Amino acid sequence: MIVLGIILLVVGFVTGVSVLWTIGIVLVAVGAILWVLGAMGHAVAGRRHYW
Repeated sequence: MIVLGIILLVVGFVTGVSVLWTIGIVLVAVGAILWVLGAMGHAVAGRRHYW
């Protein structure tokens, strides 16, 4: 999810499409939150770790 967000950020920045930029920021933020929760040992969506 983080990688997809970064790809959308780059594509949105290069093409100037602000919707892709916004979606990229949201995906990076959600991916980072899920990654941190999974790394802390909390079950995320019924899984012990997230990836």
